[in-house]
Amino acid sequence: MTLARTWSVGLAGVRGAIVEVEVDIATGLPGVALVGLPDAVVRQSVDRVRAAIVNAGGEFPARRITIGLSPASMPKQGSGFDLALAAAVLAASGAVRRRAVDRLVLLGELGLDGAVRGIRGVLPAVLAAARAGHVQVVVPMANAAEAALVDRVQVLAVETLTQLLAHLKGTSPLVPYERGALPAELPVPDLGDVVGQAAGRRAVEVAAAGGHHLYLAGPPGAGKTMLAERLPGLLPPLDEEAALEVTAIHSIAGTLPPEAPLVTRPTFEAPHHSATMAALIGGGSGQIRPGALCRAHRGVLFLDEAPEFPRAVLDTLRQPLERGQVTIQRAAGSATFPCRAQLVLAANPCPCASAAGDTACTCSPLERRRYQSRLSGPLLDRVDLRVDLPPVTRAAWLDGLGAPESTAVVAQRVLRARAAAGERLAGTGLRLNSEVPGRMLRERFVIPRASLTLAERALERGSLSVRGFDRVIRVAWTLADLAGRTVPGSDEVAEALGMRLQRAAA
Repeated sequence: MTLARTWSVGLAGVRGAIVEVEVDIATGLPGVALVGLPDAVVRQSVDRVRAAIVNAGGEFPARRITIGLSPASMPKQGSGFDLALAAAVLAASGAVRRRAVDRLVLLGELGLDGAVRGIRGVLPAVLAAARAGHVQVVVPMANAAEAALVDRVQVLAVETLTQLLAHLKGTSPLVPYERGALPAELPVPDLGDVVGQAAGRRAVEVAAAGGHHLYLAGPPGAGKTMLAERLPGLLPPLDEEAALEVTAIHSIAGTLPPEAPLVTRPTFEAPHHSATMAALIGGGSGQIRPGALCRAHRGVLFLDEAPEFPRAVLDTLRQPLERGQVTIQRAAGSATFPCRAQLVLAANPCPCASAAGDTACTCSPLERRRYQSRLSGPLLDRVDLRVDLPPVTRAAWLDGLGAPESTAVVAQRVLRARAAAGERLAGTGLRLNSEVPGRMLRERFVIPRASLTLAERALERGSLSVRGFDRVIRVAWTLADLAGRTVPGSDEVAEALGMRLQRAAA
C-alpha cells in the first residue's frame, strides 16, 4: 500500500479553505474511488487527470486507487483540484518523491493534453494558503500575476503538467514568479462634461463624500447616466485591504482582466433592467457566484431605468444594503459575499418619458402612480439623496458661463471631507458617515437640538421615518465635512432634508 498527500483550496464565498488531497494505491481490481463530497466537475477530474498524466509522458497506475478530499464534510466544487490530484497520484505511484508534494499547494485545471488552464478564485485561494502557513503555491501561468499579489507566498507558475513533473523530479526546477509593474490606470469620465445640473452635481459630490445612496429622476437627456458614471471617479483609490477584497470578488466572478490583476479603483456595475435576482444579488445552480451588487463592493451599483426592474428583484437589495454583505443559501451549502456598494437609481418621471417635459406627456395620473410605485417605499427609505433633474436649458448648453468643475477638483474636496470624517470616527471601526448607526448618532455625534427643528417637524408630520431621520443627520454630517465645519448647523440639516424630501431645481 502506498499513500501520498498534497494540498489544494476550496472556496465558500470569498473565503478559501485548505483541502488535503490524499491518494492511496492498493492491490486489487483497477478502479478509482473519489470521496469527500465532490461535485460533478470534481468527479470528472479523474478522467482529465488520467488523460493528462499519460499525454505528459507519465503512467497512470492500473491499480485500486482511493482519493480522499478532507475535510470530508465540506462540499468540493470546480476544476481547480485537477493539478493537486495529478501530483498526489504521481507521488503515490512513485513517479515523484512524496516529500516534494506533501507541503505544496496546487491550483489549476488540466486539459487532456496536459495543459494547465486558468481558474477562477486564485487570489482568495492563495490568501487561504498563506493563512494556513503554506509558503509555496503552484498556479496556472494565466493566474500567476493574480497569485503574486500575496507577498507571503512563493508562486510557481506552470503551463503544462510536464513542467510540473520535471520540477517535482528535480530535473528542471521552476523559477518563482516575479510580478511586474501594475498597468497604468485608465482615465475616468470627467465631471466637467456635465453641463448645468447644479443640484445633480452637488448630490453626486455629497454622495461620494459620505458614501450615501442616490436617486436621480428626470427626463431623457437630463444627465442622469452621465452623473452616475462620474461618481466612481470622485471616490478615493482603494486601500490595499479593500483592493484585495474587491479583486478576490472579481476573481471568483471571472471578471478580472488578466492584464490588470489588481483592482485599485472603485468599480462601476450597471446591469440591464432585465437582470434576474441571481444576476443582481448572486447565486447559481452549481458554484455560487457573486452578482452585480457584490462586484460593486466599495464602488457603485447603477440601476438605470430602475422602475423597469421587477419589483421583487429590487426589494432583494434592501437587507444587503443595510448589512453590507449578502449570504446566499443553497442545499449544498452557503456563501457570504461583502457588498458595501453605493446604490444609484435613475428613473424617468413617467412611462412615456417625453423629453419635452410634462407638457408633452401622454401618461394618465394612474399610469404615473403605477410607474413610480414600482420602487417600493422601504427601498426608497434607504436612499439618502433624491434629486430631480430638469431638462438642460438652451442657455446652459450654449451660453454657459465658464467651464464646470472637473473631477479632479471635486475629488479633492471629497478626499478632505472623508479625511475629516475618518478623524471623527477613529476608533469606531467605521470610515464613512453613511455607516454610522443611529444610536451612535444620538449618543456620541450629537447635533444641537436647535439645528434639528426642521427635521423634527418632518418626523412629527410623518414626512420622515425614524430611519429617514437618521439618514438626514448622516447627510448633514457629510455636508459639514465638505464645508469644513466641526458640527452641522441648521443650514446643513435643512439642505440634507431638502435633498431627501424636496424636488430640487438646477
